[in-house]
Amino acid sequence: MMARMYQAQHASRTHFLPIRHLNYHVREWGRPQPDQPPLFMVHGWMDVSASFQFVVDAMRTERHIIAPDWRGFGLTDAGEVDSFFFADYLADLDALIDHFHPEGPMDLLGHSMGGTVVCMYAGVRPERIRRLVNLEGFGLAATKPSQAPGRYAKWLNEAKAARNGELTLRSYDSLQAVAQRLIKTNPRLPLDKAQWLAQHWARETAPGQWEILGHPAHKVINPYLFRVEEMLALYERIQAPVLNVEASQNDLEKWWQGKYTLSEFHERIKAIPDLRSVTIENAGHMMHHDQPEQLAEHLSGFLELA
Repeated sequence: MMARMYQAQHASRTHFLPIRHLNYHVREWGRPQPDQPPLFMVHGWMDVSASFQFVVDAMRTERHIIAPDWRGFGLTDAGEVDSFFFADYLADLDALIDHFHPEGPMDLLGHSMGGTVVCMYAGVRPERIRRLVNLEGFGLAATKPSQAPGRYAKWLNEAKAARNGELTLRSYDSLQAVAQRLIKTNPRLPLDKAQWLAQHWARETAPGQWEILGHPAHKVINPYLFRVEEMLALYERIQAPVLNVEASQNDLEKWWQGKYTLSEFHERIKAIPDLRSVTIENAGHMMHHDQPEQLAEHLSGFLELA
């Protein structure tokens, strides 16, 4: 017997906006409050805005929350592209913020890749941020200039493969199979939540064929090297209080196979002027799925600070 699907406590409303020549899909919870700025939530790589539903349901006070699907993820289109560039996420976020909250500071949260984006944005537009939350947005491993020739060559080869249709994302024969794929990636994810997420993470393109809502070109490497010095310069310009949130099961060193460590990340974020850190217990990288109540408690306390 199929388990009962998770029932969202706070329904979202969705719509599309013209953002930088793309048809951007945006999800909203709550309504604008005259005495409270909106909270923007941005997801990570190979994820979607609906990913935040569980933590929204767990928050103790209602907020006007805005969560986009990044370009090429979810229901936001990507145009005719063979690769994606990090600066575009910054520009997309800037345009979205201008649309929803054209003046004054607001609250900003990002997970994983989205966490790195929001930290960068807060260093570029410090006056626009009231509170900043980083959910395991670790950035990338340090690089050396000598890596540039090989990196550009790899990018050229992968972009060509994308143009030739050689890069694909696996399809699944049912929504239940998509849910099982999510559980395989995150064994802590309960089946009811996996089934709920699956309907937002994939769509049926033909009978018995479910496609992941992610553009294959996201698999193409970025041609530009990650420069730690630039990230530190951005961290230093952040004016807002920052909440750094990490999971008790930290997989950073496993992902990077020793090329980047948690202690390196902790050393980097010392550059942030006003920083506090918390750990979500019994959780992995998808902490907003694993322990939404615990995360919501930390968020509520931090965002409600005077």
